[in-house]
Amino acid sequence: APMSVVEVMPASKIVAVLVAAARDSILLGGSAAVLAAVLLGYALTRTLTRPLSQMTAAAAAFAAGEPMQLPAHASGEVGVLARAFNKMIQEVSAKNAAIRHEKDVFESIMTAMADSVLLIDRDGNIVYANRANQELLGSLNVTGTKWRDLYDIYLPDGTTLLAPEQWPTSRALRGEIVDNYELIYRRRESGKTVQVLGSARPIQDESGTKAGGAVVVFRDVTEIRATERKLHQSQKLEAIGQLTGGVAHDFNNMLTVIAGTAEILTEDLGDRPELVAFVQMIAQAADRGADLTRHLLAFARKQPLQPTSVDVNAMVLSLKQMLRPTLGEHIEIDSMLEEDTEPADIDPSQLSAALLNLAVNARDAMPNGGKLMLETGNVVLDESYAIHNPDARPGPYVMIAVSDTGTGIPVQLRDKVFDPFFTTKAVGKGTGLGLSMVYGFVKQSNGHIKIYSEEGHGTTIRLYLPRAGTKADAAAVAAPVEGGSETVLVVEDDALVRDFVVAQLHSLGYRTIAAPDGKTALAQAEEGAAFDLLFTDVIMPGGLNGRQLAGAISTFRPLRVLYTSGYTENAIVHHGRLDAGVLLLPKPYRKSDLARMVRAALLSEPMRSAPESAESRVKTATG
Repeated sequence: APMSVVEVMPASKIVAVLVAAARDSILLGGSAAVLAAVLLGYALTRTLTRPLSQMTAAAAAFAAGEPMQLPAHASGEVGVLARAFNKMIQEVSAKNAAIRHEKDVFESIMTAMADSVLLIDRDGNIVYANRANQELLGSLNVTGTKWRDLYDIYLPDGTTLLAPEQWPTSRALRGEIVDNYELIYRRRESGKTVQVLGSARPIQDESGTKAGGAVVVFRDVTEIRATERKLHQSQKLEAIGQLTGGVAHDFNNMLTVIAGTAEILTEDLGDRPELVAFVQMIAQAADRGADLTRHLLAFARKQPLQPTSVDVNAMVLSLKQMLRPTLGEHIEIDSMLEEDTEPADIDPSQLSAALLNLAVNARDAMPNGGKLMLETGNVVLDESYAIHNPDARPGPYVMIAVSDTGTGIPVQLRDKVFDPFFTTKAVGKGTGLGLSMVYGFVKQSNGHIKIYSEEGHGTTIRLYLPRAGTKADAAAVAAPVEGGSETVLVVEDDALVRDFVVAQLHSLGYRTIAAPDGKTALAQAEEGAAFDLLFTDVIMPGGLNGRQLAGAISTFRPLRVLYTSGYTENAIVHHGRLDAGVLLLPKPYRKSDLARMVRAALLSEPMRSAPESAESRVKTATG
């Protein structure tokens, strides 16, 4: 039988062996755990930390404006997170692109706007100004500037200063809405003034309960208001012109009789000097009345002009010699004439009267003496000038300037100087019709007039006259007054004027046939009345005016015609100019004027029209 050896050991030794074995086992197990942990950490770095690093880099790039996509093929939550991040990048990029587009559109709109737009914060600081503010504010570098530090604001009268709390900006910052508030802004830095229409709206803060700022829009209406004032002035002058033209017609009829009768009395009372003096007073009063109506008609642009080619240099030199005794020794007269100045298409007598008026006005503006300068030249008014001066047409002109070194015209009176009867002279020293006559004459001649004045320094008035384009005519030599023995058919609806004309023609040796209206005269002509000249008023009652009467008679016989009228807006004058081949004797007139024009008419070519029946003549003439 096998043998067994049994070693008896103390219990403490056995425990020690077991403890050592256990320790070795634990050490081996710990090393394995550490190795497993390292391997696990490496795996986690590959699967988790690297995607997170990529996300961190992508977020940093996105923040820097360079968005990048994450690999979205990972599985699990990391893949979900990467795909969500990529989607967020796409959406934010799209929104940013839309915002940039909207900003570009906004900037384009603001740049293109003619109106000035400002954004103001709650403290009154400018945070945005569009390009139009360059004109209004003088600079675009106003961001951060307080609005109230840039301007003084006035009411439209230009003198009443508006309190800052009433400015559109201030009111909008209090939550008010301001629409089309007309004001005048004066920039403190430059002193420039601009008339504007201002509108303002509050911008609500985050709470929506109070204004966190304001948007303010200003429209520059300076030029618009200036144009409106000129239009209003023109309409006012036109209305007065219509009135004066009608008054002058009747007034000239009366003056024709008064002046003509005084002339007859003067001839017949040669042996009664005490009575001749009174008659001369009547004649002088009639002359003054005639001058008044001429000025009124000139202002109203209804005087009959007979334009011709005029050498303005020669006229100015002639005027210069005539002015020396008129203006007095205390006024120095000088001239600066451009040698190649073109001739003007103008009525020479009216131009001479206009220049004389301007010279006399200049003299009165220099009571203590001074200098009168007369200038001529060729100028071209361009489109830009016409835009700022609506009554001017662009094109070539002959310019005549009359300048003085006098007192100048106050700013508040410059819009009134062309008004008829407006004068700053003492009572009895002026009629107030001088400049209004010049204005009407120039406008009727298709010209332009411009005043430049500095109070205390002087005034320059420039006349822009249409160029003739042909050589200037030589001055006409006045023919001696003579009568004749021909027969004149006198047609005049005013009995006093008709009787006066008949008497004057008889005194000149002519025979006469008188008719009170066109129909009577036409009947006399159709019945075979023999006459050599038709002398007819243009405007007559009864449906047959002077032009229609002449046309009707000329259909069955050759006809020489002399028209007369105290009002020229009629059938023979269009836009202030006589029709071609027409002779007109304006009322009032003297015996010498009548004799000269009757003789000229008798020497003129007769008018002829195609023959037609008497029935059709009357029907056509009476409408």
